[in-house]
Amino acid sequence: MKLSPEEQQALLQYARRSIKWGLEHTGTLTVSDGDLTDTFRQPASTFVTLHLGEDLRGCIGRLKSNRPLLTDVIENAHSAAFADYRFPPVTAPELGKIIISISVLSRPHALYFKSEEDLLGQLVPGTDGLILSVPGHTGTFLPSVWESLPTPREFLEQLKRKAGLPAAYWSDDISIERYHTLEFSERDV
Repeated sequence: MKLSPEEQQALLQYARRSIKWGLEHTGTLTVSDGDLTDTFRQPASTFVTLHLGEDLRGCIGRLKSNRPLLTDVIENAHSAAFADYRFPPVTAPELGKIIISISVLSRPHALYFKSEEDLLGQLVPGTDGLILSVPGHTGTFLPSVWESLPTPREFLEQLKRKAGLPAAYWSDDISIERYHTLEFSERDV
């Protein structure tokens, strides 16, 4: 999906409004049909990431694109602020200091590989987001995670851990899907 700089800015503003709404009201911000441009009506999967300084403050998203882009951003912003189990809910004094980033995901495509080495050779650091699935275990890393895990082996080992598996785990049951993202942040605009 392509988004103009104005559309990116509008989505960041809606994400911030969603968090502000959550601080002031119960429930999540709703939008009217007038808010839904043709682009914002398109089904999309997004992740909304919150940072307080350089520290992660929340990150929630969806891998399935079954709701409009704008709705997905608003819901994920609210969840990142108030429902990420790793953090307490965002407070009003934090809101002005939080930096919001949005990742819009492409449709995932299955990777085919014969071995772990074959898979590692197919990965493109800095570009690929991955979804790892094994019966009973699933995990994903956005492409931005390459910044802290720069080698394919590190990236894959930590993704396995995120999915609840040992870093050295390997099985013929592993499936991997690759996706890319359009990422933008309040730091960029």
